[in-house]
Amino acid sequence: CIHKMAARLYQRLHDECDRHISLKIQSLVDQTPAHNVFLGMVEQIWCDHSEQMLTIRSIFLYLDRSYVIQTPSVRSIWDNGLDLFRMHLHRRPEIEAKITSGLLATIESERNGETVNHTLLRTLLRMLSALQVYDERFQAPFLRETEIYYAAEGARYLEQSDIPHFLQHVEQRLQQASDMAVRYLDSSTRKPLVRAVEQHLLAPHTTAVLAKGFDVLMDGNRVQDLSRLYVLFQRVGALEELKVGFSTYAKRVGHALVSDDKRDKEMIAELLILKQRLNLIFQDAFRRHDAYKTALKYAFEDMMHTRGNRLAELMAKYIDGKLRTKGSMEEEMELALDNVMELFRYLNAKDVFEAFYKKDLAKRLLLGKSSSFDLEKSMIAKLKSECGSNFTNKLEGMFKDIDLSNDLMSQYQQHRAGNKVAGAGESVDMTVQVLTTGYWPALPPVDVVIPPELVSHQEHFKSYYALKYQGRRLMWQYSLAHCIVKAYFPKGKKELDVSMFQAVVLQSFNERASFSLPEIRERTKLETEELRRTLQSLACGKIRVLNKTPKTREVADDDRFDFNDDFSQKLFRIKINSIQLRETAKEAEKTHESVFRDRQYQIDAAVVRIMKARKTLGHNMLMSEVFSQLMFTATAPDVKKRLESLIERDYLERDEEEANTYRYLA
Repeated sequence: CIHKMAARLYQRLHDECDRHISLKIQSLVDQTPAHNVFLGMVEQIWCDHSEQMLTIRSIFLYLDRSYVIQTPSVRSIWDNGLDLFRMHLHRRPEIEAKITSGLLATIESERNGETVNHTLLRTLLRMLSALQVYDERFQAPFLRETEIYYAAEGARYLEQSDIPHFLQHVEQRLQQASDMAVRYLDSSTRKPLVRAVEQHLLAPHTTAVLAKGFDVLMDGNRVQDLSRLYVLFQRVGALEELKVGFSTYAKRVGHALVSDDKRDKEMIAELLILKQRLNLIFQDAFRRHDAYKTALKYAFEDMMHTRGNRLAELMAKYIDGKLRTKGSMEEEMELALDNVMELFRYLNAKDVFEAFYKKDLAKRLLLGKSSSFDLEKSMIAKLKSECGSNFTNKLEGMFKDIDLSNDLMSQYQQHRAGNKVAGAGESVDMTVQVLTTGYWPALPPVDVVIPPELVSHQEHFKSYYALKYQGRRLMWQYSLAHCIVKAYFPKGKKELDVSMFQAVVLQSFNERASFSLPEIRERTKLETEELRRTLQSLACGKIRVLNKTPKTREVADDDRFDFNDDFSQKLFRIKINSIQLRETAKEAEKTHESVFRDRQYQIDAAVVRIMKARKTLGHNMLMSEVFSQLMFTATAPDVKKRLESLIERDYLERDEEEANTYRYLA
């Protein structure tokens, strides 16, 4: 360089390197067809070349840092070596093709489960990157081969294996692709490689995966597999398809459960189990995705309306059973009630639920069957939070009546003790519950001849109440009254916890030991069907204080009933009044009829309210506004009937020119 010989020296170095590299590349021609051996030879030549070029650069470092830097048209010694290696390799296309095919064959062997030399692959792929032919000579054909390989494998594996194993295989292939990028591939290959696996191994088969295995995973509650399914479908943009499958499954299973009337007794409990199971999958497998939450909500709303108002009735009965269960931990009961409230939110017929819940609450309060007043009030607080104070106003009023009645009876007992009124049934204690008519479910008046021992108590209480609350009128309701009756059997004395009707019937047997049904009806004045139920509970149940002839399950007019002299029980106090807690089909029908009437009144009120504000309104607009104001699902024919009724009663009239337009009549 000092003697101005740098250009000549550089050229001679270039020529010597060119000759040497040419010989090395030429040595690869017609070598062994075994790709692993051939790739090993290429690796050795490249490693020797790299090492030699580093040595040459070190020897000619001054040349590299002076002449090369000062001459823009001249490349560095290292870059010159790369150019020569690339040029001679390019002149031998058969060697380039053999390197590419060898690399692809080695990677395919690894995909097929064979052990390969990762160091060899990493070295050769870095060689291609250094030579700047990586994209052209390797990545493009590699991605094409990957797409073909996984397209064939996806179809084959899906046909041969079940869905959980298929999903695990896809997950393993994706992990394998990421590992390849870390171990030997260029970092730029990772994304297109993973995308090729996703788009050819999984994406074409999402519909088949759901059809073949989604129900199996859901039925088996396989949260881990479902979570894997969600993650994989998310990668290929198939979450909407999975959401539809989830919604369809929930509706199908729910409809099958709800439509089976043979499972009515366990219906709500099984719906709660289903809800809990689907919630767990939604939370743990589907990552609480908002769209899936909405799909689950719509699925439950759909299944809860499958049988009209029946589920509202069953839900009220289920809660009644829970609140009558004694011995349960309060925390467990609170959790159970919270779970029921989740189902309650999907109910549209909340007015039906309220009607049955109110009837059951009345029985629990009046018959002393509630397990805990705190739980009762907690449940009402939950309903109030969900539906508002108007929904629970009457329920809260029932509790106020019970508290006021307890205070009133304390005052009455003090009054009796202070006045010592003669003839007021000294040997009999009587407790009266004074209830506000508007709060409690309507009970039909029942004619019955009450025992004489209670008549004097009744008259004395009426006199006391009339003096204390002038202007109020008492109506006696005996259907939910209950008594403790002392009974003397040949085998011992017992106390019978019975309903008022049972007590009245049993009182008849104080005079003689045998009666026919017409004779008992004449003495008690009970309605025939009620009397049949009462006698059936006394003579045909587990505890039989009466004997029936003939010994059939049903009570007929010509049956006879006798005092059971052989009656024996270990317990001293025996409960026989469970008949009061059971609801007959006739009572349930009356409750539904009551709800139907209330709904008619609500439709009438909504129409009048709307028309009073709007004065004139078209039919379609009126129907739309009525539906938006109602708290229950009404049908168009129901609303049309009420419109006709209001027209007949001169609340509305049709426009003479436009038949579909209504006018409000003040």
